[in-house]
This record gives sequence, C-alpha cells and structure tokens, in this order.
Amino acid sequence: MDRFPTPAAPSPGRSPAAAAPEAAAHRRHEVTLRFLAAPTDRGKSGTVDAGRVLEWVDKAAFAAATSWSGSYCVTAYVGNIHFEYPVQVGEMVEVTATVLHTGRSSMHINTTVRSGDPKTGLLTERARCLVIFVAVDAEGHSTAVPTFVPRTLEQELARDYATSRIPVREEITAELRGQEYTEAGTAERVVLRFLAAPTDVNWGGKVHGGIVMEWIDTAAYLCSSRYCGRDTVAVFSGGIRFLRPLHIGDLVEVEARLIYTGNKGMHIAVEVRSGDPKGGPLEQTTNCITVMVARDGEGTSVPVPAWEPVSDEDRRLWQHARTLLQIRGRAPGNRLPNHLLPGQAS
Repeated sequence: MDRFPTPAAPSPGRSPAAAAPEAAAHRRHEVTLRFLAAPTDRGKSGTVDAGRVLEWVDKAAFAAATSWSGSYCVTAYVGNIHFEYPVQVGEMVEVTATVLHTGRSSMHINTTVRSGDPKTGLLTERARCLVIFVAVDAEGHSTAVPTFVPRTLEQELARDYATSRIPVREEITAELRGQEYTEAGTAERVVLRFLAAPTDVNWGGKVHGGIVMEWIDTAAYLCSSRYCGRDTVAVFSGGIRFLRPLHIGDLVEVEARLIYTGNKGMHIAVEVRSGDPKGGPLEQTTNCITVMVARDGEGTSVPVPAWEPVSDEDRRLWQHARTLLQIRGRAPGNRLPNHLLPGQAS
C-alpha cells in the first residue's frame, strides 16, 4: 500500500519552485470559504459536531495548499485544535486557511473557523489549528512547492510561530508512534467496522481526510459516552497523523479507547486501520488523541468518574496521556493543565 509522502523540511538548496520567487508572488496564500451551517450538519449533541468542523478545516486548508502549490495535495498532519464554542445550525460559517511556512514540498497552514448570526454578520472564532499538506505529482510522489516569503511583520511572526512548533510536533509524533494497543487493556473500548463508500472520495480518488476525521469524532463520542453515561462533545483533538491513503472500497476499522481522565476530560486514543476486505492485515492509516467532555441538559460540562488503570497496558497508556500533556505544555504559548502543576494532586 502506498504511503503519504513525509513532509519535507526546508532544503538548504533551491528547488525549481523556489528558484522563481516572482512566480510565487502572484500565487494565493489565503483562501476563505463561507457558507451556512445546514440542518444536515447537526450532530449528536444538537450543534455541529467537531468532526464536521474538522472536515471544513481540511477542505479550506486543501484549497489554500493547492492554490499555493499549483498541484494536488494530501493532508499529512492536523495539529492541536481546541473547540472553544460550538457552531450552531443556521449560523454563517467562515473558514480561513493561510499559508504560513513552506518546506520543500510541505505547506504549514493556519486555519481559523468563525461563525455567527447571518443577519448581523458578526462572527466569533470557534476553533483554530495548524494543518500540514504535502504537494504530490501524478504518481503520488512529493513535489517541490514555491517558497513562501513573508512580506509583512505579521506574516513573519506567523511563520515563526509555525516553525517554533515543529520540535514539539516531532516529539508528539514520536510519542504516538511508540504506543501499542492490545487486548490487555481493560478500559472502555469501541471498534467500528465498515466499507469506505464512494461518497467518501476526495479529489484524488482516495478517502477525504475530513471524512476520516468525522469517523474519529464518532468513535470518540461512542467510547466516551459509554464510559460516562452522558452525551459528550470533543473539546480538543491533537496530533492527527495521516500515515497512508485510505482507498474507496477498503475495509475500515476505527478503534477508540479511553486512556486517561481528568476532572472533566476523557482522553480517547483513536486509531484508523484499513485494508483489502477480501483478506489480509489491516494497516494503520491515521491516529490521534481526542479529549471529550460530558455535558448536562443545559450544555454545561460536568465532572466524570475517574478511571483507574488496572493492567500494565492501562498504566502505560495512562502515563502516555500524561506525557503528551507535558509535551504540549512546553509548546510556545501553552501551559500545563492545573492538575499537572507542581504541588497539585494528580
């Protein structure tokens, strides 16, 4: 099975695309999508689910990546995204994707979601995250993109922000890659199995990255709701790695497992695997950690029962979740959660 190209770091040499800055100057580095949140976007909680918001993020970032690169692009990574406030059905939605930084073939894109009353036009930020796309040629190999050169102080600061997060992202990726999930775990666990349908297709003939993120959100919702006995919503998704393409007609397996609880947050590890439905092993295509919270009838987040590790695997994954929190706490502009601060109860 073919793999997604690995995002390339900036090359010390000049690529053909980078050799023509005058051509890059005329390319669009920012794209904004505007639309109404439709009744069909209504999720399990009555508002628009995080999975649908992530699909919008992916589409806007794809549009920005292709506009800048002039070639087809694939999602390689979706960074930490906090869902501060839900998008309501009927609201005007604006999703802006902006290229901040380029490597040889990769584009680091900031994506901001805003929504509000279409009658007033007043929009409020709902979510923001960094997405990495990789440009590919007709054979699916990574191909060079024009170098993005900041032209204003604001663009320079945005580029510096994007590059400052590279070491943290690499550390998170290594921590996620080093984990194994087996039957030895005793925590709440949900596995969804189905075929990737033709309606899931993207512009390159594979499954759309945004669709995969909707599957992740659905599995995390089921796992967290079964654990706490309440409706839940995603408040954070972190380090969504797209390791290889998922093909239409593949057998898909989405596994969500509880690995840690805070006072209100339930940390759910999600893995997506796929392969030939006629037989053979399923290979991992995507993984991430999603944090879900329970809500009462008024939509207010409420405490959840603490989960206590039982097996060795439980304890390892519990520590894995805390390690990820500590790594993210070191990222520029971030801080440790209160319960991990020195002198606080864990």
